[in-house]
Amino acid sequence: MAKDKAQGADHPALRIDDTDRTGIARLLAIMAALRDPKTGCPWDIEQDFASIAPYTIEEAHEVADAIARKAWDELPGELGDLLLQVIFHAQMADEAGMFGFAEVVENISTKMIDRHPHIFGDESRDKSAEQQVRDWEAIKAKERAAKAEKGVLDGVALGLPALTRALKLQNRAARVGFDWPGPADVLKKIAEESHELVDARDSGDHAHLTEEFGDLLFVMANLARHLDIDPEEALRMANAKFTRRFRAIEAALAATGRRPEDSNLAEMDTLWNDAKAAERA
Repeated sequence: MAKDKAQGADHPALRIDDTDRTGIARLLAIMAALRDPKTGCPWDIEQDFASIAPYTIEEAHEVADAIARKAWDELPGELGDLLLQVIFHAQMADEAGMFGFAEVVENISTKMIDRHPHIFGDESRDKSAEQQVRDWEAIKAKERAAKAEKGVLDGVALGLPALTRALKLQNRAARVGFDWPGPADVLKKIAEESHELVDARDSGDHAHLTEEFGDLLFVMANLARHLDIDPEEALRMANAKFTRRFRAIEAALAATGRRPEDSNLAEMDTLWNDAKAAERA
């Protein structure tokens, strides 16, 4: 029998049933084998929920990235990577006697049925998407109440990207009337926060400067909400635009046998404007 060199000669290589290569049972078995205390992978064995959580977030972002780039050939692999994160967490929970993958599936299946009474229950399906969103939020509010989440902001996950969490906190507060009447009021607040940021910069207190910068970002997220803009999507678009234009600078310099470090700000700024003009032509 072939030996697994990573495990040493005393441990024969594990064999996974490949009868059904598309079945979830195969993936569950692979994860269990990787976490086996005696024959598993040392890295996988050492992990816990906290150490794996950043990878879970990263894989979710990579799924979103593949979709944004319309890289449909990459999407199955990225979704598989994200699914593995769910399997990994479920395996660790199972080992700790907390729950297993079956309970994860049961939980989400039940939740989807409960949150769609117009599909799986007696409610009429004849409603707008907007009404469905309102109904969805009402059902979620009942779920939070059942979990003893009494505060308006309870249940907004701490692990969300900060910009997304800001938006969710503001949406929750707005539902109970704590909100500016419109975008004009938010713009006034942005001007106020900008002045406070300048004052904080001049004070030399870096902690205060960081606080004021956060306040400005928070209000910017609120402006996005009032303008019906997804701030994460807007920033992703800005990142992509910056990347395109900076690469155009690199290409223009490369045509003369140079790199950005061989140039200067004035020249690169001119090349940036050239790239900007070319995009708008």
